[in-house]
Amino acid sequence: MAANAKTKKYLNSSSYAEIKQDLLDQLERTGTVGKYYTDLVNDYMDMWVTKCLLVDDIQQRGVNIKYNNGGGQSGVKKNDSIEQRIKVNAQMLKLLSELGIKPAQTGGEDDEEM
Repeated sequence: MAANAKTKKYLNSSSYAEIKQDLLDQLERTGTVGKYYTDLVNDYMDMWVTKCLLVDDIQQRGVNIKYNNGGGQSGVKKNDSIEQRIKVNAQMLKLLSELGIKPAQTGGEDDEEM
């Protein structure tokens, strides 16, 4: 199945390539290597694209959308993309956890210095 233009935009973006490479680099640093783990990174990146598409939909249509079911019923309902985005984000975090990838601990500003 061919990807649509919006999907291709994200698949070909520099952010996609940078995030994927960063994940692969982190796995290599921890010694977590193999086709299985590379496949999980690809799954993560698929979810990343899905999340981006959901964000686009929310920004385009808003949090509430008008509906008309053709049977004389119309009104406003919540945009289902919001709930789906939450679910995709949760799955992305679970996958990172399974891969053993955690945010890097950076040396931030020391609040105790005056």
